[in-house]
Amino acid sequence: MGRAAIAFGCAARRRVAGYHLAMPERQSFTLDTAAGSTLHGILDLPDAPGEQPTVVDCHGFKGFIEWGFHPYIADLLASRGFTVVRFNFSSSGMKPGDELVTDEEAFATATFGDDVREIGEILDALITGRLAAGRVDTDRLALFGHSRGGGTSILTAASDAWRRRLKALVTWSAVGTFDRLDEREKEQCRQLGAMPVVNARTGQHLELALSVLEDGETHKSDYDVEAAAARRSAPWLLVHGSDDETVSVAEAHALSNVAGGEFESLIIDGGSHTFGAQHPFTGPNPRLIEAMNATQSWLRRHLSP
Repeated sequence: MGRAAIAFGCAARRRVAGYHLAMPERQSFTLDTAAGSTLHGILDLPDAPGEQPTVVDCHGFKGFIEWGFHPYIADLLASRGFTVVRFNFSSSGMKPGDELVTDEEAFATATFGDDVREIGEILDALITGRLAAGRVDTDRLALFGHSRGGGTSILTAASDAWRRRLKALVTWSAVGTFDRLDEREKEQCRQLGAMPVVNARTGQHLELALSVLEDGETHKSDYDVEAAAARRSAPWLLVHGSDDETVSVAEAHALSNVAGGEFESLIIDGGSHTFGAQHPFTGPNPRLIEAMNATQSWLRRHLSP
């Protein structure tokens, strides 16, 4: 079991087009995992003291907790009374404050299963009080995931450990499959021993190790997002842009077709993969505001006392 270290932040006020938000108290934390890695994150705490409904924010591939809309959705949710937990997956290769991937080995070698285990480590730390002690209502836990983080959130919500514990799930632009390479790219990866990746935001030329491809093939059934979508029981809001250039809206429709239990799909007309958000963030737009409003409404509905 890992341990968490906390550093205290301060409160301020932010005006974001359409919202006048009290910036939550922010606390940075580190959490040592059973696998020997250290997760770095931020707690965004509401004004109300005591135990509050809690949302764990899971970023996507090449994302990080300070990317684009993540601080702003955290501000919104904390201002509505939620404790929000943001953290960088080890697969990001980044720490809070980084603008570049600084741990290229972590970026290259982390698997989808590693991401799922790290979500579980965060949830377990919240349940046991090793993280955000006194600020988490352990009977009102939710996951919010974007892109790859949406896919791993769905897998987590369907897992034996968390299927009955999570009370809500929201995904934005979630992947419907982790098998994202065509046969030519897979063969290139096998020949080179790695898959070249360019981070368009930073200009960095990075790699994904062959071991990641092999892990995905070995554990294909474990990483079946559509099967997990059918198996999970947490009420799920799926949000996707009709013009998503990275994860086709067809993947959202495929997930919708198999989703079991309480489920709603919101396809935002003209929405891109990030609903128009950029990094650095320049403010929300109507499509992002629509996604944010739907998200807070869903979480308030399902995490209310």
